[in-house]
Amino acid sequence: MRLRNREGDAVDAVPFLVVAGMAFMIALSFGPIYLMALFGVDLPLALTGSVAAFVATAVAAYHRLVRSARPDLRENLPASWRFRRLLYAAVAFGLLLVLLTLPLVDW
Repeated sequence: MRLRNREGDAVDAVPFLVVAGMAFMIALSFGPIYLMALFGVDLPLALTGSVAAFVATAVAAYHRLVRSARPDLRENLPASWRFRRLLYAAVAFGLLLVLLTLPLVDW
């Protein structure tokens, strides 16, 4: 099944699935821990908040990567620009993971 944007053009589903999967991983891995440690909420409320954050991120990713995607625009951008953007996103994701784990380290 191919996803389609609002014009009816077929859109690649992989970027959306990757972003939604990473949002699921981060929200449900770090969310309950931070909510329970920093705000003192109980586990069911922490899980509910983490799931709500995941759903909001997945909806935003769907809108950005599927609904309003323009596959024809990809052909206009050089591959070097797309690779550089991918590299910056990978570095930002790595830094995000490091920053998320810092408060969990017992100094």
